[in-house]
Amino acid sequence: MTTTTLTKDQLALAEVTLDFAQERLAPSAVAWDRDKHFPVDVLRAAAGLGLGGVYVREEHGGSGLGRADGVLVFEVLATGCPSIAGYLSIHNMVAWMIDAYGDETQRARWLPGLCAATTLGSYCLTEPGAGSDAAALRTRAERDGDHYVLTGVKQFVSGAGASGVYVVMARTGGDGPGGISAFVVEREDPGLSFGANEVKMGWNAQPTRQVILDGVRVPADRRLGAEGDGFRIAMHGLNGGRLGIAACSLGGAQSALDRSLTHLADREAFGAPLIRAQGLQFTLADMAIELAAARALVRQAADALDRGDPGAPHLCAMAKRFATDTGYSVADRALQLHGGYGYLGDYGIEKIVRDLRVHRILEGTNEIMQVIVARALTEAAR
Repeated sequence: MTTTTLTKDQLALAEVTLDFAQERLAPSAVAWDRDKHFPVDVLRAAAGLGLGGVYVREEHGGSGLGRADGVLVFEVLATGCPSIAGYLSIHNMVAWMIDAYGDETQRARWLPGLCAATTLGSYCLTEPGAGSDAAALRTRAERDGDHYVLTGVKQFVSGAGASGVYVVMARTGGDGPGGISAFVVEREDPGLSFGANEVKMGWNAQPTRQVILDGVRVPADRRLGAEGDGFRIAMHGLNGGRLGIAACSLGGAQSALDRSLTHLADREAFGAPLIRAQGLQFTLADMAIELAAARALVRQAADALDRGDPGAPHLCAMAKRFATDTGYSVADRALQLHGGYGYLGDYGIEKIVRDLRVHRILEGTNEIMQVIVARALTEAAR
């Protein structure tokens, strides 16, 4: 990770976060993955450092940091465990959405617990029949006096079952994005249930389940923003979420590169350490160059989002596509550099590869990122 452009406060933030990642995440990451264990106690310890409400304003219990700080936090956390860093990114997206679009009563109700991670948060947009085409979602929220009744199924929800708060996108109006509203559903609400924990390739240190809403009745004051604002709220949340996942890819890949350097320095073949082999040096150089380029794009997008640049959404899409593809490619090459040892579970490299693979799918597939970028380009050309 380059530090030349970081402020003193960011350097201190990175140091504290790195210590946490090395002491509380890295030693247990392989075991959590193997046992499918969700370390809620560790998430609460992270919140004790201010990482439960990274973007939430200080007056509401958060750290009040910007996206440029956030991408630094999640990159460093992911050097310890991309799965846990990825969940924390999603949790922070939920907290930010409530802070940004909730009223004072809603903020007071949910943000203290989210910031302390005594309550965990999940984001519910995707459905079994509505993934990339999120505006086609079918979950309904029918108005009934001073309440809404929510019915539908959400798919691939990180933290589902363990989380206490769910930001749910549901249809209150007609077809298309203008008919979608956002609601906060609590785990104890009658009619809310969860599917089985999915069997996944990676991200095994966090649960992924369906969220099933069977006539969940919530007061009208659980709605975030106005009716019809939900899709806009969801997309604004995803701008930051994409940067978080991009940063997690950088951190996981950086860890894989660092481990490769150590392995090649220690491993001998044909009478010399492998790290002296020029062909392997070229591979290492390409890995480092590509990570540096991806990191620069992520930081550029984070700065644009902090400044409210109107081009920030497509920059976030660029950064997400490039950093997650690059991160996975670097991790895959790191596995190859480890030879057979990279394929063994105890070494942790194959876990990084498995964890980073999903980053190219979630928070909007990388193909959808290309659609967003292409749309911005063609609209500018008209």
